[in-house]
Amino acid sequence: METIYDEIEIEDFTFDPITQLFQYPCPCGDRFAIALDDLKDGEDIAVCPSCSLMVRVIFEPEDLEEFEEELK
Repeated sequence: METIYDEIEIEDFTFDPITQLFQYPCPCGDRFAIALDDLKDGEDIAVCPSCSLMVRVIFEPEDLEEFEEELK
């Protein structure tokens, strides 16, 4: 069973259109990250690569459309 550190709204994440990653600061000093494609596939858990904490991304599928527009 996975333990979720927190639940964060997608609007609070920073989106990088080059890497197509959503990132959010982790308490350890690194950043939680999840790919746009993962969110489109129904994943909603962003993981910190340094300390393995996880957060749930709160979003609706239509929220992703504005970020896909940035890629065009």
